[in-house]
Amino acid sequence: MNALEIQPFFHAGTGTWSYVVSRGRDAVLIDPVLDYEPASGRVSTASARALLDFVTTHALHVHRILETHAHADHLSAAAFLRARTSAPILIGAGIRQVQAHFAGVYGLATDDPDLAHAFDALLIDGEVIEAGDLHIEVLAMPGHTADGLAYRIDGNVFVGDTLFAPDVGTARCDFPGGSAEQLHASIRRLYALPGDTVLWLCHDYPPAGRERRASVEVAESRRDNRMLRADTPLAEFVAARAARDAGLPVPALLYPALQVNIRGGRLPPADADGRQYLRIPLQVEPSADGL
Repeated sequence: MNALEIQPFFHAGTGTWSYVVSRGRDAVLIDPVLDYEPASGRVSTASARALLDFVTTHALHVHRILETHAHADHLSAAAFLRARTSAPILIGAGIRQVQAHFAGVYGLATDDPDLAHAFDALLIDGEVIEAGDLHIEVLAMPGHTADGLAYRIDGNVFVGDTLFAPDVGTARCDFPGGSAEQLHASIRRLYALPGDTVLWLCHDYPPAGRERRASVEVAESRRDNRMLRADTPLAEFVAARAARDAGLPVPALLYPALQVNIRGGRLPPADADGRQYLRIPLQVEPSADGL
């Protein structure tokens, strides 16, 4: 059998890692990014096209586009890539909970077809995805969000936002549907894997002086993760995570990203004037009454 090939792509604007994972000519894409410039509203596809260029250069057949969760920090390029590869978009079944919450935020009907049919398949824990010679095990990873998944391929696991590099820590748990207790259990599940298992990250935010990194082995994270080591008690982690989350800002792209990502990476439909608009719900303080 051909060796597994993993090609990371880094999106500097959002600190996001995307991946082309292949064996022979069979491939999947994981967590692709759509370029978005909030100041101008400009949407472009250079980052997604870099994945396509790699696929074309290596004559790969893309079987699936896999999302680890509905991201709050970047817009997904899944729909753009689906249109060009015909590969279906897959995400965790917990997306229905995320969609239901954010439908209310954006004033959408919960049965809106753009939500109901946003993804080609919803995955649950323990499923196996067959993508040619790629055999991918689905691991539910709730805690950061309700729809969090990891994808295990041989001795590699693509963990989404569940874990970061050891000097950065773990995902935040203060989003709707988040739970520090669940995240603790999800990470413990990863820590139960063999120590040489490679965990491929969805983000890296390297401190000054460190090169960005795409992966960490289980043994290193068990030993060195600043938020959750192998010997970190549940109560200690929950308290530390709550204190950390209380001081974190709202992600800069949360409202633009989620209204696109709960649609599977599709932009909102055009308005009557033919233009597409993103909705940003305002939170007006009482002192601003009369504006």
